[in-house]
Amino acid sequence: MFDSLTEKLGQIFRELRGKGKLSEADVRAGLRGLRQALLAADVHWQVARDLLKRVEEEALGAKVLESLTPAQQLLAIVRRELARAMGTQARSLRLTGRPALVLVVGPAGGGKTTTCGKLARWLGKKGRRPMLVCCDPQRPAAAEQLSTLATKVGVPFHNAPRPEMDFPAALSKARRELRDVVIVDTPGVPPGEPPPGWLAEFVSAHSPGDVLLVLDALTGQEATQIAQEFLPLGVTGVVLTKLDGDARGGAALSVPARLGRPIVLVGVGEHPQDLEPFHPQRMADRILGLGDLQGLVERLEAEAGDQLKRTAARVREGSFTLEDFLAQLEAVSRAGSLGQLLGRIPGLRGAASDPELEDELKRTRAIIQSMTVEERRNPHIIGGSRKRRIARGSGTSVQEVNRLLAQFREAQKLMRRMRKGRVPPKFSHPLEP
Repeated sequence: MFDSLTEKLGQIFRELRGKGKLSEADVRAGLRGLRQALLAADVHWQVARDLLKRVEEEALGAKVLESLTPAQQLLAIVRRELARAMGTQARSLRLTGRPALVLVVGPAGGGKTTTCGKLARWLGKKGRRPMLVCCDPQRPAAAEQLSTLATKVGVPFHNAPRPEMDFPAALSKARRELRDVVIVDTPGVPPGEPPPGWLAEFVSAHSPGDVLLVLDALTGQEATQIAQEFLPLGVTGVVLTKLDGDARGGAALSVPARLGRPIVLVGVGEHPQDLEPFHPQRMADRILGLGDLQGLVERLEAEAGDQLKRTAARVREGSFTLEDFLAQLEAVSRAGSLGQLLGRIPGLRGAASDPELEDELKRTRAIIQSMTVEERRNPHIIGGSRKRRIARGSGTSVQEVNRLLAQFREAQKLMRRMRKGRVPPKFSHPLEP
């Protein structure tokens, strides 16, 4: 996510830190680099201009130029202004009404229907009882796609191909089945065409709590132009999809300021669990390579919370074994790709690619599964002959078995330190005390 922009900004601040005390010329050179990085990231020029103006006003003051850590002061200013450009505060869904109604609109091919399925799953995890409704008079296959997604995420589905006539039946079904949120999928609008006229009538008749516009992050600042056609529908918020594949970041930085609408949710992968709330400050941290530990904890708690609790109990008891280690890795992998998760930890972003990490997980699983129960519970008994047997059984080498055992010992030490409240410096936030 935002690899290109993050790398360029990282280079700017590495160079500034290397200078120690900064002159006005140094700061201006850094700001020129920042401007070039933002424009290269496909940020709308007016958004980039306004952001840089605010940064410059503060960066050229005494607080930065006379500071003992001027590069850190400048980084903090840029961090704050990036968050401000994206909206500053996270915005929750407006789930009002019985049932609450969320209308989802967007251009064709932007990931709108998939987002509806992810949203239903996400709301279910939050204790809600959602239902998916397809209102697409034009494309029968849309109902089939949404029905498949509904089955996959475990929520009921209703097809309303004639919205003005069929939607009241969908609401009645939701009330009968005690569904408290109805998510309505609508036709994808081809490029250059306005939304169908019945959509405005639907909004007027049913007053949805949220009208969410789904936009593809890979379109960059063009997303703001695409969105203009949908604003007359009363769009209340934006969902950015494919953010995990966006190396630039132009859409995330341009949409809120240019549309005057907040980004509410972001899609960060292809799996049903890959939808999360948008937090401007956390996203600014990720753009700057500072990680997102709070987001990591929330993701792990949502997708692997039970296993985390069991692991914590085992650590407290001093009985953390390779069986627990494997269960922990499996649980964490369910929370998202390992590359995504590591990318949220300061200092570990870009440590390895997703394929490398997944291959490593497969080797780890094979090695542990080739051990006896006694060996998993008491790895200290694993000597040379046992290592050779485990390597043969797992299709790996003795060196790889040794590396896994060393990693396990390090994991034990790390967990003991964190249990005592001592977080290793590389995992801490560089701008927090």
